Amino acid sequence: MDMYTAVKERLLMLCEQRKMSIHRLSIESAVPASTIKNILYGKSKNPGVVTIKMLCDGLGVSVTEFFDTPVFKELEQEIR
Repeated sequence: MDMYTAVKERLLMLCEQRKMSIHRLSIESAVPASTIKNILYGKSKNPGVVTIKMLCDGLGVSVTEFFDTPVFKELEQEIR
């Protein structure tokens, strides 16, 4: 799995756990819904750390909690 897919899956998992729509996440995080959709649907494969932090704030998790999952711990090396 690559980093883009891991971020996308983590966002979807957290939204599902919190029963939060993209629209609600947009409101809670102050990240435009279009930006969130671009991340989820592959137009934006490299969201910035500030955007990730804002999404984490909207989801009520720390950046550490966001990335502290087996998926991120087992990522393949991007550069070969």
